[in-house]
Amino acid sequence: MLMFLLRRLGIMVLTAICLTFIVFFLTNLTPNLEKLARSEGSVRMSDAQVENWLADNGYAQPMVIRYAEWLGVAPGWTKEIDGATRGRCISADRPADSAPTFCGVIQGDWGYSSVFKRPVSEILGRALAATGWLMLWVMIIMVPSALALGVLAGMREGSRTDRVLSTVAIATTATPEYVSGVILIVVFASATVGISPLLASMGLIEGRTLFQGTATSAMDKITFWNFGLPVLTVAMYGMGYIARMTRASMTEVMTAQYIRTARLKGVPFRDVVLRHALRNALIAPFTVIMLQFPWLLNGVVIVETLFNYKGFGWTLVQGAGNNDIELLLACSVVAVIVVLATQLISDIGYAFLNPRIRIS
Repeated sequence: MLMFLLRRLGIMVLTAICLTFIVFFLTNLTPNLEKLARSEGSVRMSDAQVENWLADNGYAQPMVIRYAEWLGVAPGWTKEIDGATRGRCISADRPADSAPTFCGVIQGDWGYSSVFKRPVSEILGRALAATGWLMLWVMIIMVPSALALGVLAGMREGSRTDRVLSTVAIATTATPEYVSGVILIVVFASATVGISPLLASMGLIEGRTLFQGTATSAMDKITFWNFGLPVLTVAMYGMGYIARMTRASMTEVMTAQYIRTARLKGVPFRDVVLRHALRNALIAPFTVIMLQFPWLLNGVVIVETLFNYKGFGWTLVQGAGNNDIELLLACSVVAVIVVLATQLISDIGYAFLNPRIRIS
């Protein structure tokens, strides 16, 4: 197991370097740098002035050197301009005489946002905390519900319950978040249509709507009424896929010989499902559940934008729309780390659930 972990960690490091370099290359193409120069300087800058601005801010160096500086394995650039020393590691709170030599991602320096005018680490920390709460509640609702649907459908293959639950699972997976989110807003958070006007006319709710159509207030204080719709929107989309995988795995396990033997011995059907079938049936869905974490991190872009919830997805959209290179690079690093970490945890958990992998 130790050698397996070491090999996987080595592969993870190489994969992270390759992926981040690709993102760094794409975000630092010449059109993006010229757009950054004109947004930070002046939209009326000439081509010569753009080149001078890029040279004065360290963007004229070769791509590999700038990537090494951003990563923190090469010394940050310095340049004398009008008698003052400027550089990557030099700032208002870090003068040239006390500035560090290396200041990259490895050292915890994620850069400065050109849009929000704040350190990227501060912006990303708040966004990840917000998305973390969203992911937590989505997993709390999505995973037990999906497993319950899958187990109930797979226990009796071909029954009416199986057909109904399978139809529900397929419908939720086939409905994109931007469709289900709009439907939920219309039904539960509209003052003119849906059930809110009816409940308000009957005096059953205090405000004009049952739920809030925006989750902006959840950034300060999460309540059921301002956080329920975005959580339900994300959970509905992922729940169907997990339920279908669980149902397929449960159906296969229920036809195994040891299940038939247990039933022939007179073991109650409930004990057959809980003690014999359920653990083996959860091996395949476990991998799917772990892969939901990177999907949630990157898939909440639509939901957070729809409900104006300023989490990781909303921050990624703002960075991409405003050519915020440092913020985009930081978001890519976080996404790569989450994907690789969840895959590693998935492999380890799969080995514990399936003894045949440990033996091999």
